[in-house]
Formats: sequence, C-alpha cells, structure tokens
Amino acid sequence: QVQLVESGGGLVQPGGSLRLSCTVSGLTVGYYAIGWFRQAPGKEREGISCISGSDGITYYRPSVKGRFTISRDNAKSTVYLQMSGLKAEDTAVYYCAASDWLRVCSWGRNDYNFWGQGAQVTVSS
Repeated sequence: QVQLVESGGGLVQPGGSLRLSCTVSGLTVGYYAIGWFRQAPGKEREGISCISGSDGITYYRPSVKGRFTISRDNAKSTVYLQMSGLKAEDTAVYYCAASDWLRVCSWGRNDYNFWGQGAQVTVSS
C-alpha cells in the first residue's frame, strides 16, 4: 500500500522560509517521479515542482523557480520542498504526489495516482 505523508506547513511572514517534507512508503522514491502541487482558494491544483526518478532531474514552474528547491533522500524515502522568499501568493494547500508507473516528470494531475493529505502554507504578516 502506497502512502504519502506530508509535514512542515504553517504560517510564515512574507520573505520567510519553510520546508515541506513528503515521506513515502510502499514506493521507491529514487525510482519514480515525485511532484509537488498546490491549490490556492478558488483555483485549480497546479504542479509547481518535480524530481524525476533515477536521474533526479528537477523541474520548476516559473512562479517558484529560484525560490523553491526540491530534493530527495532515498535512504529516508522522503522528498523535500524548501521554500524561501515566500510571498502572499504562495498561500495554498501543498500536496506531494507520486505514481507507480511515471518515471519522468509531468505537470498533469492525472498522471499521479497517489497523493499526500495536503499541508497548509499561509504567507501573511
């Protein structure tokens, strides 16, 4: 059984930093692509970052590139999203996502069949 458990969300001031963690069980983190998505109120869920399986190539949406960093620790079966320079528009519920067949990154939500429970990130002064 595949499970994704997220942690690390919270309230942060503009310009601050947070690190989200996604611990995966039942799936080899270093083999399959793992993505981070977010959903702001009234908006669709969008992919913002991804790390591909095996080669570990990372991808970012322009809105977060240069501020967010995705990484993984295969030994801990955990994928991280380090977020810095946070802005009010980064406020959203953040989800990690995995697939048991996808090895290259995709922004398509339907390409991932396992999702974390979501972590609220609120950027406000």
